[in-house]
Amino acid sequence: MDPVVTPDPHLRPRGSSQGGLRQYNERVVLQAIRLHGALPGAELARLTQLTAQTISLITKRLLDDGLLRKGEPQRGKVGQPSVPLALNPDGAYAVGIKVGRRSLDVLLVDFVGAVRRRWSLDYRYPEPQALLAEIGRRLQDIRAGLDAEAIARVQGVGIAVPLSLGGWQTLLDMPPDVAARWPETDLRTEVAALAEWPVHLLKDTAAACVAELVAGHGRSTPSFLYVFVDTFIGGGLVLDSHLRAGLHGNAGAIGSLPLAPAANGAAPAQLLSIASLVNLERLYAAAGLDLGAVADERALEPPWAPWTERWLAEAATAIAFAIDSAACLLDLDSVILDGSFSRALQAALLAAIERALDRHDWEGANRPPLQAGRIGPDARAIGGALLPLYANFAPDRELFLKIAAE
Repeated sequence: MDPVVTPDPHLRPRGSSQGGLRQYNERVVLQAIRLHGALPGAELARLTQLTAQTISLITKRLLDDGLLRKGEPQRGKVGQPSVPLALNPDGAYAVGIKVGRRSLDVLLVDFVGAVRRRWSLDYRYPEPQALLAEIGRRLQDIRAGLDAEAIARVQGVGIAVPLSLGGWQTLLDMPPDVAARWPETDLRTEVAALAEWPVHLLKDTAAACVAELVAGHGRSTPSFLYVFVDTFIGGGLVLDSHLRAGLHGNAGAIGSLPLAPAANGAAPAQLLSIASLVNLERLYAAAGLDLGAVADERALEPPWAPWTERWLAEAATAIAFAIDSAACLLDLDSVILDGSFSRALQAALLAAIERALDRHDWEGANRPPLQAGRIGPDARAIGGALLPLYANFAPDRELFLKIAAE
């Protein structure tokens, strides 16, 4: 049996028993194809340092299992044409659920991370029983829309949810009785009873960070602070290509970062109280404008544009402060920013943050480059769906699943 020695840090093993080595090597092959795209057997052997014979046996099993499919033969200068092998989108499925402060998204995601079906529900504030009822309906829809073979290929459900969904009642105008029900609601257990599939749960912005880590800039950026701008701004932290959840699963919680020292017995403002989309919504509301523009192209058009520019200036100044603080502590490769807004507003916010960072003193610290997140508003639900897919098919589960060991 070949040893598994992988030059790519994303494929580096975390240990495997001899009895599980066959399955482990299969997962290494799947991971190589997921990271690099369709590959012929010779290239798979080079990347994984497995022999050509072992690769042939592994890929035959994966083809038989429906996890891989053959591409069109590619002719080179000499020898037989090579046949690239790609992930079969129908090889596996997962359900991603984003439970947010303003909306619910339920996605059916295939083996390559593409969204096959989508359901969304908007609300003023999240009410536990109403959301569970909606989730139950959508899980029934998923079952009804798949045949028996496809249902058997569903790997599980991943839930992306804020850790304190009942918190910040005043900012969200949430009734106290609704907020009080969330600490008593075990969302993972409740959804597991509805789903009849394995259920994983992760902080929403950490799940979005997972999506960027697996399918975005994280493939080539070992360490980064991830910033996701939504109703409340939040984030995630990746170090050495691994999501770091922290002792309580809340690492990267930049929304709670104080923006000034405490003074006169008063707590300082938090980042989320200035740089969140709820602040932009309030500006629109005061001007009598449609709040829905925060999520689309209208945000940068009249009559919303002046209020958006005001929010951009305030939010960028606050986010720049958070980035400076994080860079001094962590010496990051990059800061990646995404959110539940249009790509145009994302670009405008990045430009405003760059200008704000220009005003900081970087002596003794390294200013990290900013990058636009590649996943977009679906990042949290897609990240949730990736949890069961990686649990069953990735060679390195510690990439982001073994958070309890932090």
